[in-house]
Amino acid sequence: MADRYDLIVIGAGPGGYVAAIRAAQLGQKVACIEKSPTLGGTCLNIGCIPSKALLDSSEWYAQAKSKMDRHGIRIGELGLDLKKMMERKSRVVKGLTDGVAFLFKKNKITPIQGAAKLVGSGRVMAQKQDKESVTLEANAILLATGSEPVPLPNLAFNGATIVNSTEALAFDAVPGRLIVVGAGYIGLELGSVWSRLGSKVTVLEFLPRIVPTMDAEIASQLQKILTKQGLEFHLETKVTGAKVRGNQVVVESQVKGEAKQFEADKVLVAVGRRPFTAGLGLEDVGVAKNAKTGQVIVDDHYQTNVKGIYAIGDLIAGPMLAHKAEDEGITFAEILAGQKSRVNYDAIPGIVYTWPEVASVGLTEEQAKERGSEYRVGKFPFAANGRARCLDETDGMVKIIADRETDRVLGVHILGPRASDMIAEAVNVIEFAGSAEDIARICHAHPTLSEAMREAAFAVDGRAIHA
Repeated sequence: MADRYDLIVIGAGPGGYVAAIRAAQLGQKVACIEKSPTLGGTCLNIGCIPSKALLDSSEWYAQAKSKMDRHGIRIGELGLDLKKMMERKSRVVKGLTDGVAFLFKKNKITPIQGAAKLVGSGRVMAQKQDKESVTLEANAILLATGSEPVPLPNLAFNGATIVNSTEALAFDAVPGRLIVVGAGYIGLELGSVWSRLGSKVTVLEFLPRIVPTMDAEIASQLQKILTKQGLEFHLETKVTGAKVRGNQVVVESQVKGEAKQFEADKVLVAVGRRPFTAGLGLEDVGVAKNAKTGQVIVDDHYQTNVKGIYAIGDLIAGPMLAHKAEDEGITFAEILAGQKSRVNYDAIPGIVYTWPEVASVGLTEEQAKERGSEYRVGKFPFAANGRARCLDETDGMVKIIADRETDRVLGVHILGPRASDMIAEAVNVIEFAGSAEDIARICHAHPTLSEAMREAAFAVDGRAIHA
């Protein structure tokens, strides 16, 4: 007989494991099936966490190489131990994935390692590595299998010279020359890592600007800063193919209609991600997907067209972000338990972990114009912020977009040091429908980076104090 549960979660990434924990807290008997040997999904194992570990390590190296002397700190011969850096990354990952396993044990969640497949109404088969299979039954099945890198048809991954983001996190040597195809979050972050460590990085982007979802003014400033750091950008560049010659790759492209070749030791293809649904058996049980995007179609309660089957995270519409999946996991579990819960999709921040960082929430200025909104903009540069000057981190600014009539905050965009932490204040204000005046009236400690947020709020009304 099949093992019986209240909820079966397929996928132990940020969406899946959080949903499993919250459901268990609410009294559900939960099993979670994960095909990988460790819990945590792409984010903890081969995405968010290892990339941030390398970003922080490489930033330390860059600081020691170029900024310490300005602080009066003299360093002798600077060296790079890439093997040790990678070992540190692995320790960070292991500590967090072990933590998820502990939380499963603490909350009495049954973890099952294997490849899951829907095999009928309320039934899931898990195929283990030893070929043994086990069948589970539940009233509710949650699909949380995440996403995978999108390959280009004319630039196929080979795992050696033409790689995806996972493989670019584990190079055993710094590439002399690295081509990054795609100027989105992933491409810019990994490009920054290897550029700091000594690689000559060339970014090829099909569109006329980098990070197209970002506020255009902020994106333009970011590109200028990254160019100063050594990254080379070629926009409006269409990659048409590649030839591998020994350990070298020649990338063929069209740059504004003209043929051009780029040579490199490694090519990172980072043009986006797509929902991972292969082998789940969605077609067998009739789960509907968007024909164009491959996303699973769900209602406001995350239920698919098949009763008892739900989906969250990268599988469904919306930004492919770990924190979005976590929020959906919590909300799903609470709705399943009969509680009222929701995700405010207008208050989900997006972050690019370059240095300086970029963080944003709400509308860009372009989106505000497209919607016909009457708005005002307040800006404040970090060059005028005392704490930023002490840190020697004066690039960037805070930009606040507020409704002209009501002063309600429509969007906040930060390019600067620790923008990833600063954005939480803006998310809070937007979540509670706050105004620029609300931010301006809150006392911000001095000297702190967050004072730039307050000054930008003052600037919405043309009364910034320190600019």
